[in-house]
Amino acid sequence: MHSADMRRDVQEIFKMTPHDKQVMMFSATLSKEIRPICKKFMQDPMEIYVDDEAKLTLHGLVQHYIKLTESEKNRKLNDLLDALDFNQVVIFVKSVSRAAELNKLLCECNFPSICIHSGMTQEERLTRYKNFKEGHKRILVATDLVGRGIDIERVNIVINYDMPDSADTYLHRVGRAGRFGTKGLAITFVSSASDSDVLNQVQERFEVDIKELPEQIDTSTYMPS
Repeated sequence: MHSADMRRDVQEIFKMTPHDKQVMMFSATLSKEIRPICKKFMQDPMEIYVDDEAKLTLHGLVQHYIKLTESEKNRKLNDLLDALDFNQVVIFVKSVSRAAELNKLLCECNFPSICIHSGMTQEERLTRYKNFKEGHKRILVATDLVGRGIDIERVNIVINYDMPDSADTYLHRVGRAGRFGTKGLAITFVSSASDSDVLNQVQERFEVDIKELPEQIDTSTYMPS
């Protein structure tokens, strides 16, 4: 519902379903701006909201940040992928071009990477998503197109290569790791004053203390046993 493409998809689905139906909608976050649009798809809905937004946090998810310059990101990412134990990783970037470029770089470094972004056709995105979900690739580079609604049980690490634009987007991104009540690890690159501002917003909004990534991290804290 947060994009024109998604609204069109929902509208098409509604046209193909019976007129008399029960509609239920769930979201970790729901902005005041989007609520009127949601109500157009429902009749006199009962609305239930979490009474305290600070409760919107992820139990079992270890969260850290790394301060670095923009030019240091590629080397640090390479080092992390070499050093960390993981099943599958999702790396979030801020644009289509950065997704394509970073995926190309990772493939050149012999990492099993694939990318998904809005510049692809829906058919191509679904093919790549299936490829990743079935475990044929262990690293997914993606824009926020993938930040909502995908459920891949094997993903246990999320890396914010680029800082998300808001606390809500951060929550949706890192929620890709540690799903189904399992453990997970989220690492966020902080390379500017605006990045630091968003990180502070995340900590205040969800009442979580995100510490700098230590030199050594206990694998048992984020890898399912």
